[in-house]
Amino acid sequence: MEWFETFFSQLNQEDPAVYRLARQEAHRLGHTLDLIAAESLPSTSILLAQGSPFAVKAAEGYPDARFHAGCGYVDALETLAIDRAKTLFGAEHANVQPHSGVLANLAVYFSALRPRDRILSMKLSHGGHLSHGDRASMTGSCFEVKHYGVNFETERIDYEEVEKLAREFKPKMIVAGASSYPRVIDYERFAAIARDVGAYLMVDMAHIAGLVSGHAIPSPVTVSDFVTFTTYKTLLGGRGGVILCKQKYASQVDKSVFPGCQGTPAINMVAAKAVCFGRALKGDFPRIQKQICANAAALGKGLEERGYRLVTGGTDNHLILVDLRDKNLSGDVAESVLESVGIITNRNVIPSQGENPRHPSGLRLGTTALTVRGMKETEMGGIAELIDTALTRHDEPLTLKRAAGKVTELCQEFPVPWAV
Repeated sequence: MEWFETFFSQLNQEDPAVYRLARQEAHRLGHTLDLIAAESLPSTSILLAQGSPFAVKAAEGYPDARFHAGCGYVDALETLAIDRAKTLFGAEHANVQPHSGVLANLAVYFSALRPRDRILSMKLSHGGHLSHGDRASMTGSCFEVKHYGVNFETERIDYEEVEKLAREFKPKMIVAGASSYPRVIDYERFAAIARDVGAYLMVDMAHIAGLVSGHAIPSPVTVSDFVTFTTYKTLLGGRGGVILCKQKYASQVDKSVFPGCQGTPAINMVAAKAVCFGRALKGDFPRIQKQICANAAALGKGLEERGYRLVTGGTDNHLILVDLRDKNLSGDVAESVLESVGIITNRNVIPSQGENPRHPSGLRLGTTALTVRGMKETEMGGIAELIDTALTRHDEPLTLKRAAGKVTELCQEFPVPWAV
């Protein structure tokens, strides 16, 4: 609270309305349990970097090749971020300018493909992402896209189907990576399939970049042509995207980012990325990432013990996907009930259900933000109990009130340093 008041005191004087909303959001984050798999709780240094003087500078171009004067310190900063990213992931080249993961994906597509070229990617309802060529995304309009999916019996990627589709469809690029897939992906298998049909392999590891850099799960970097990710999920940084690629693609990727897909980079976010990579290079980061996975497994086990079915039967990473059909609940209802007691989740389609994003049958739960707060397997068991209590007794106001009280107690025991 002291940090918040000090940092935002000037904002309070100049714009009390915005200050009040910022304070309320900081309070919400500190007094709820964030189980959204696409979120984390960044450190104070990340927040400071995002609000640093680097937010002022226009700096179109790249280090030592800018279209604005006064970029000496910006050049040093971006070079630092690039070097740290390459070291962290063992990459030949890194572009740290993309404003988001979607923009990073677009830049890769347009660096290697032409409009109407063919892409083979994971179906959205099976765990993929909108920017992998879904019809609701511009990527689905720009390219000819075919989707692979999971085997409905195992609920895991059907690699035989991927291979069959690749040989029939002959894509110019294969996209691996997902936004709601709880298992390790066989990148070697994808690379072999891509080589067999003469396709590029792009891996979108937006969700799992922290787990990869912390050696909690295998890395796709050495076997892929292109790798994209975001820094604000398991990597524990601020918002923004990054592209890694082989050196032979560096020039075309950089041109695709600027001037191809965006103009002035957000240098303050590049600063946050540099801090994020520096943090990930420190000795205790792998321990945190392994704990994220351990916590996800413990949360899943706790829910299974209470009669919930997990898609794929468990998890290898930071998230679990819960099938609520046996509980006679939809994901949107469950999401609302849990939010009422301070547990923040998000509804999610499960593969066997089909596409119904407004009223899906699943919940996606992630353990990154909880782990950052210092929670471990014991707390995951307690949270599983709170989730079950809220969902099975959601028509009992007194029970929900008691559950909300226990959430508050847990938040107080594991505080967010910059919350109020």
